[in-house]
Amino acid sequence: MRPHIILQQSMSADTIVSKPHYRILDGLRGVAALMVVAMHIFETHASTYHEMIINHGYLAVDFFFVLSGFVIGYAYDDRWNKLTTKEFFIRRLARLQPMVIMGMVIGAIFFYTQDGSFWPKISEVPVWSMLLIMLLGFFMIPVPPSMDIRGWAEMYPLNGPGWTLFFEYIGNILYATILRRISNTILAILVFLAACFLTHMAVTGKGDVIGGWAIDMVNIHIGFARLLYPFLAGLLLSRMAKLIYIKNAFLWCSLLIITALSIPRIGGQDNLWMNGIYESLIIIFLFPAIVYMGASGDVKGKFSSKLCNFLGHISYPIYITHYPLIYTYTAWVKNNKLTLQEAFPGALLVFFSAILLAWACLKLYDEPVRKWLTAKFITRK
Repeated sequence: MRPHIILQQSMSADTIVSKPHYRILDGLRGVAALMVVAMHIFETHASTYHEMIINHGYLAVDFFFVLSGFVIGYAYDDRWNKLTTKEFFIRRLARLQPMVIMGMVIGAIFFYTQDGSFWPKISEVPVWSMLLIMLLGFFMIPVPPSMDIRGWAEMYPLNGPGWTLFFEYIGNILYATILRRISNTILAILVFLAACFLTHMAVTGKGDVIGGWAIDMVNIHIGFARLLYPFLAGLLLSRMAKLIYIKNAFLWCSLLIITALSIPRIGGQDNLWMNGIYESLIIIFLFPAIVYMGASGDVKGKFSSKLCNFLGHISYPIYITHYPLIYTYTAWVKNNKLTLQEAFPGALLVFFSAILLAWACLKLYDEPVRKWLTAKFITRK
């Protein structure tokens, strides 16, 4: 039985016809994005990674990379007889870059509200310097620690999660120039090698895959380890998976994601390798299995259909716009020395404000801009 799909109408006779897409995968992306928002809120109140609620929420990034490899392979692998590399990049830029720009703008708007004891450097940053960082962010140009304006050495100090888009673009470039041309056998070998690379990093390092957001050797190492296996595995899955019908796939996959991301840290300070093993297993085996199950499922009923559509629509906007709110919430908590119990109303406000902000950005900005970009640069008359 085929999974429930939405057919997107072609805009012209010789435009590459949009392929069906899987609504359950859209919904699962939204579930993971909401877990990231909640994790970041709770992270504010943790002094170490061992104390974090939703302890493995950062693994949602690795899940996103699996989804990205799967979706890109499914959407584009059989289109290269009608699609040029330039056209591929235009399509990806039109899809991703408008919200990258909006995330940087929101980060700039909130930046000076985050001044205080936790980020004392902010009060010393001139407006021109902040605007320069914003402009560099518009073009996804990462900044070195020497240009940091916050104090966390992020490559995108106004909107930290931008680092994942940096690596997403690298994955897209690798796909369009190399990966689309290689056989499944070579791709499978690369997947195995990438799994070894990821596991070695997680087990022999600090016992996790946390990192990737700074321009230094350690974070670049982590970033590539987190990109390569998930992206390659998702691409291989899109080429080789023989889908079967799985009942209630969205429910089961959502529960698996929530559980995997919520498990407390394993092993403690004396056995860091144990947590590294856990995270490696989740990324290498569970996330591709979840994507397979989601692609094999069917959306039935109006509520499930609307829920998956809503979660899918806000998934990218909420991920790329929520962190300036988290910065501001963190500054408020730290400046006033608030516990989670004391700050809980503010935490709820941030969570639901992130959803509302994402929806507003989607409807008032992202969709109109992408529609204009599609008509201007993609649709062939």
